[in-house]
Order: sequence, then structure tokens, then C-alpha cells
Amino acid sequence: MTDPASLLAAMDTDAIIEDLKVWVEQESPSQDANAVNAMMDLVIQEAEAVGLTVSRTPGCDGYGDIVKLETQPAANGPRLLMLTHADTVHAIGTLETLPFKRDGDKLYGPGIYDMKGGAYLALKALRTLKALGSGSAMPVTIMVMPDEEAGSPTSKAAIEAEARRAAVTLVVEPAREGGKIVTARKGAARYYLTATGKPAHSGSRHQDGASAIREIAAKTVQLETMTDYGKGITVNVGVIEAGTAVNVIPSRATAEIDIRIPTLELAAEIDARMQALEAEIPGVTLEIKGGLNRPPMERTAGVSSLFDHARGLASEIGFDLETVPQTGGGSDGNFTAALGVPTLDGLGVDGAGAHTLDEHLLVSSIAPRCALLASLIETITPETVQTLDSANAEDGQ
Repeated sequence: MTDPASLLAAMDTDAIIEDLKVWVEQESPSQDANAVNAMMDLVIQEAEAVGLTVSRTPGCDGYGDIVKLETQPAANGPRLLMLTHADTVHAIGTLETLPFKRDGDKLYGPGIYDMKGGAYLALKALRTLKALGSGSAMPVTIMVMPDEEAGSPTSKAAIEAEARRAAVTLVVEPAREGGKIVTARKGAARYYLTATGKPAHSGSRHQDGASAIREIAAKTVQLETMTDYGKGITVNVGVIEAGTAVNVIPSRATAEIDIRIPTLELAAEIDARMQALEAEIPGVTLEIKGGLNRPPMERTAGVSSLFDHARGLASEIGFDLETVPQTGGGSDGNFTAALGVPTLDGLGVDGAGAHTLDEHLLVSSIAPRCALLASLIETITPETVQTLDSANAEDGQ
């Protein structure tokens, strides 16, 4: 194992910042396939400098390409899977109001925290090990997704395929609350509710109409009351579209609903309640589509053992690694964890303001987080995997 002090000393923070500037200034909103693919070009450029093998799958359904980077493509046996994404929530032009800039320990820019900072460090960690004459203990696959911020609709299958080959997954999503990593996430469900009523003139024939908006309004109140903080369930009716003119009884209204659930058992319970929804307004019919998009990432004994391993490495590097309770945000790590692969998430940079015009990373987190990633890559061995498997077996998982 490379001495942690050597790993930390090898991190040139100023050089990393200069490279990150190029990545951040290539804006890459999920829905702009060309912009995301331009960002993928930058990722591949860095990957080739590291010496990784590159596979690029053309995008579909309006999203960008999926990029897979590997240290030993043909190797058999257990693999270390790392997950990242090149898309952001920020629209083209956000740089005008959120330019790349440094203010003390804060480094600003669209997508810099979620998650271009972590994506870059994943590659930098491998490059640093190579420069020090070391490398990974197992073959490494890095998956770079184009659509994570949209729920990974086109990349989920590819993630799950790689997860079935993986022994461990590391996700370089941003850290939480002062550098804490994530060992459990809620599941995310997305539902689309459509009410179909009957149009009529709102003045002369009001009585002939059946308002779809009124139905969706009633359902919005009903759905929001399903939020139960004690059980960890949150429901948000986030988008409503309806109506054609102010003097027409609306015949159609739709609602998009986001639900976060901590366990598969509760997910099934919520789904049953969603499917049982019925129209209240005479003359209106309801249609419900959707379901669980990302399964819950539950903390298993194997995940706890993996976290202990990471915490020990962090201590040698010089900082105390902590984890948060189950977080409400989803990631692609939900998919790997659901397949039984021990998964650590939130291993990217520390910072705040994800998805806002205050998005920033903390410069002071760059070197230690990169050193931790390098240490994990170097020390997660087949023997480590056996220990994780044994922990799960003893816990009956």
C-alpha cells in the first residue's frame, strides 16, 4: 500500500483546479445530448491519458452517450465498479450567472459539486497511483452516465449489467454535510397522474363540464398528506399542467409526483395506495402511470464493513470520515445496492449548493478526497470482498 502521506503529497490542487475549469465550462445539461457528448469527449481525453480502455455506446431517446472506462477489460474475477455522470441540471448559459471562480476555500461553477468534481477525482486517483508506480488491487470499471440527473432512463440497464460483474461499487457523488459519505439512500418513485374530464363553456354551460383541474387539485391535497416524516416517506406534487383557456372547463390535467421511500416494503405499500386512487369529481376519469424508479439503498453488514475500511484509510490520510443517516436523494448507487453489491456513495468532493446558483466545492477537500479514492482503489482486494461477503452472510443477507 502506498503511504497515505505520499498520496496526499502527490495531489497538485492548483493543477486539478485548472483541469476542472475546462470541465465545468463545458456546460452539459441532461437534455442536451450534444453538450453532454462534448463533456464525454473531455472525460475520454483524460481517461486516455491515464491509459484506460474506452468504450462508448451511442445515446438514445434524446440523451448523450454512455462511456465505460476500464483498466483491464478482459480480466476475469471480481471487479471494482466506480459510478459517475457527466450531465448536470444547469441549463446552457448558467455560466453567465454562476461563473467558474474561486472565493477563498470555495470554488464555484455549474455542476462542479454535483458531480464534475468527483468525476474528475475518480480519474485523477488512478492517474496518481500510476505515477507513484502503483495501481488497483482489482480490475476497475468506471461508468460515466449521460442522464443521471434525469433518473438514468437510458443508462440503468448498463449500470445493472456492470454491477452483476462487480464485487464492490464506489460512487463519486458529492459528499454530504461536511464531508460525510452515504451508506444508505431512500428509493425514488415517480408517478404521472392524468385526469380527463369534460369541456364546456364556463359561463353559459358550466353545469355541463367536468373539471380535470378540480380533480387534480383534490388529489394534490390527498397525496401530500401521505408524507410521513416519522416513517421517512415524502411526497411532492412537483409539476401540474392543465387547461386551455380561462373560460373553458378544463378537460385534461396532469400531475407529476415524486415520492421518496426508505424500504422496499414501504415502496410496495405506497404503490398500492397510488394504484387505488379513484376520481372524486363526477364525469372525470383518472389514469396513473409510473412506479419505483430507484430502489432504496439499504445499509447492509457488508456496506458497514466497507465503510469501516474506508474510515480507517481516511484516518491514515488525516481526516475523520463519517456517514449520514439514510439520505433522501437518489443516485445510480441505488441500482447497484439493490443487486446486493456493497456500495459506498458520496465519495466525491465536499461542498454545498447542488442544483442551485450557489453550487460550489471546498478546495480544501480536493486533495484528501482524491487520496481516499486512490487508497480505496489500491486496497480493496479479493480478500476484502470475501470479508464483505462473510459479513452479509453472518447477518443473513
